[in-house]
Amino acid sequence: MSEFNKTKGLKRIINTLSYSKDGFKVAVKEPAIFQLIILYLPLMGLALWLDFALAVKMMLVAGSFLSLIVEFFNTALEAAVDHTSMKHHPLAKIAKDVGSSAQSLALILVAVLWGMAVFG
Repeated sequence: MSEFNKTKGLKRIINTLSYSKDGFKVAVKEPAIFQLIILYLPLMGLALWLDFALAVKMMLVAGSFLSLIVEFFNTALEAAVDHTSMKHHPLAKIAKDVGSSAQSLALILVAVLWGMAVFG
């Protein structure tokens, strides 16, 4: 635990929920995250509505959430790198490119899961 974070118990949980709410409010203003939410809400609704086995529905919803989580981390990573310096640096490029690659893999996962669910 950080020496700066001494809060414990219920107060810590309340603080955590407040920070999470603040982070979500900032995140949904990011175009990439907003676009994914607009894409995944109907897809998850469709997954739950279609006559798929429960395990398939769970995988489709989990894949969508995973992709959103990866994009949240990618956005946080980009913000941290930009905060450090707006100058171009090879290590900053690596960090941003790897974060982008992680999101690309998550999107491919969602596409593969949907392909398997629909086409068997």
